[in-house]
Amino acid sequence: MTDRPAAATDRPVVQIAEGGAVMTTEVLSDVLKTVRLTGAVFFEVDASSPWVAEAPPSAELAHLVLPGAQHVIEYHVIVDGSCWIGRVEDNEVVDLERVGPGSIVMFPHGDRHVMSSAPDMRTEPAFGIFHPEAGAARPPYVLTPGEGGDDGAKLICGFLGCDRAPFNPLIEALPRTLRIGGCLSGEGGWLHGLIQAILTESKARRPGSEGVLARLSELVFIEVVRLYAESLPSTATGWLPALADPHVGRALRLIHGDPAHPWSLNTLAREVGVSRSVLAERFTASLGTPPMTYLQNWRMQIAEGLLLGGVTKIAQIAETVGYESEAAFSRAFKRCTGVSPASRRSATRRPVGALAELS
Repeated sequence: MTDRPAAATDRPVVQIAEGGAVMTTEVLSDVLKTVRLTGAVFFEVDASSPWVAEAPPSAELAHLVLPGAQHVIEYHVIVDGSCWIGRVEDNEVVDLERVGPGSIVMFPHGDRHVMSSAPDMRTEPAFGIFHPEAGAARPPYVLTPGEGGDDGAKLICGFLGCDRAPFNPLIEALPRTLRIGGCLSGEGGWLHGLIQAILTESKARRPGSEGVLARLSELVFIEVVRLYAESLPSTATGWLPALADPHVGRALRLIHGDPAHPWSLNTLAREVGVSRSVLAERFTASLGTPPMTYLQNWRMQIAEGLLLGGVTKIAQIAETVGYESEAAFSRAFKRCTGVSPASRRSATRRPVGALAELS
């Protein structure tokens, strides 16, 4: 028996025209859904100079802030005042920059980072404030670092969880540090409205506010990603620019529109309208991986979510992601992840929840 995928019914793919160019939103939406993006806003920071705070790598915080999340992204919205923010690499601060009100600084890869009232300030990463015994109050929690000086800053610090393994092309496409400015001005567009809604909901603390804040946090992330993608030069390569490429983007839409279809390089190239050599060359140049490898990786990401859901039988998962037998799927999954589907399913996974649920 070969690892030949099973046939599947074609499904329509929706395209949106924006500014005269054909843009695709469906691939990005599909990735966000499949990697199970979930968000929560936990902290309001009212700092007074001199002050410094250092966040450990998010992998060390995941079990505290978003239990069950494979990967945690941290972001900071500077509501008032200004501060210095930099990423820590090999215990040295890099990408240090002073950011003012209306800026969002995001660390998509979960890097350790430092925030302070002045450059060249360091401290030990803080874990105590994330411990459930830090307080019985419901989030958002309020922190007041500093020594009472006049030069302060007000921030909102949020966390987003998602699956990263075995394959999350969006996270890999984002820079180590992502900065967006002007989100609190009238020119901030929808992002301005989202931040204002977070501020209002944080203060109101109405029933259901934790859920509302989580959804708003997810929307902030999506809008920041879209703004970042729109800021890339026309010569940029990578997953995000590839979405708008007439040939590579079409191939991605076909793969994500029906991952269980028995795609081959020939059938993809025929649907895209180029030769197989042109498609393979352009796809690999843009994404760093051939089309068929991308397809297999994405199928395994879908399978990962279904396995962790714990409901669907492995044979059904195999069929869902395009394999004609459970054995063929199991071989492909183990090649990609290093473990069998059965072993992955048996791995302990707690449900994603808010920090307050641990207290």
